[in-house]
Amino acid sequence: MPASTEFQGMTALVTGASSGIGAETAVAFGSRGAYVLVHYNASRAGAEDAFSRLREAGGDGELLAADLSNEAGIDGFVRQLGALARPIDILINNAGSLIERRKFLELTPELWNRVITLNWTSAMRIAQAVLPGMIERKRGFIVNLSSIAARNGGGIGAVAYASSKAAVSCMTKGMAKEFAPYGIRVNAISPGTIDNNFHRKFSTKQMLDAVVAATPLGRLGESVECAEVITFLCSERASFIQGQIIEVNGGMLMV
Repeated sequence: MPASTEFQGMTALVTGASSGIGAETAVAFGSRGAYVLVHYNASRAGAEDAFSRLREAGGDGELLAADLSNEAGIDGFVRQLGALARPIDILINNAGSLIERRKFLELTPELWNRVITLNWTSAMRIAQAVLPGMIERKRGFIVNLSSIAARNGGGIGAVAYASSKAAVSCMTKGMAKEFAPYGIRVNAISPGTIDNNFHRKFSTKQMLDAVVAATPLGRLGESVECAEVITFLCSERASFIQGQIIEVNGGMLMV
C-alpha cells in the first residue's frame, strides 16, 4: 500500500475499524494522507493496532468508541461527531455483524432489531450526522458496506443480516440520487467471503471450503482488497461512479 498524499487535508471516518475490512481501510486512508477517525466497539486493542499501523504508514487520526447496535449507542456516537473540531469529508459505513446465526423460525424481535440497527440504522444515522457539512462544502464521499448476502439471501441462519445488507444497498442508491447535486458521491461495496475474523467466527471450515470451490478465482478474498476498492471509490479516479454496488467476490456472483 504505497504512501501518498491523495487524501491530504481530508478527514475520513471508518466505522468498525478494529479488524478486517475496516482496519485495512483505516490504514489505507492513513497511508494516503487522510486524518482517520478509527471507530471501534468491543476491541480497543484491535483499534489501537490499526491506528498504530496507519501511523507507521505516515497517517494520523484518533480513536472513537461506541456500540452501534442500539439507539442509545448511536445517539452517543452522533454527539461525539458533533463535538469534533474537524469536518468529515469521507464516511465509510463499515460497522456490522451477523451477531448470531439463527434460523428464520427461531429469530426473535430482539436479535432482528440488533442486526438491523447495527448494519442499517447506524449507517443511516451516521450519514445524517455528516451530510449537512458535506452539503455546505459541496463535496463528500460515502461508501456503505453491503454484502453478497444482499443478493443471494446469505447462508442458513443469516436472514436478518442479508435483509439488512439489502436495505443498505437500496439506501445507497437513494442517497446517491438525492445528494449528487451537492457534489457528494455515494457508493457501496459488496464483499463476498473474505478471509477475516467475521467469517472465521460465523462459518465452518466446510462452509469456507465450499465457497472456495464455487469461486472462479479459487480462494477467499482479502480485507485489503476491499480497502483498495473503497479508497478508489473516494478518489478522483472514480469521479463518474455514483450509486453503484461494487461486487468484490472473486467471481462467485456475477451481475
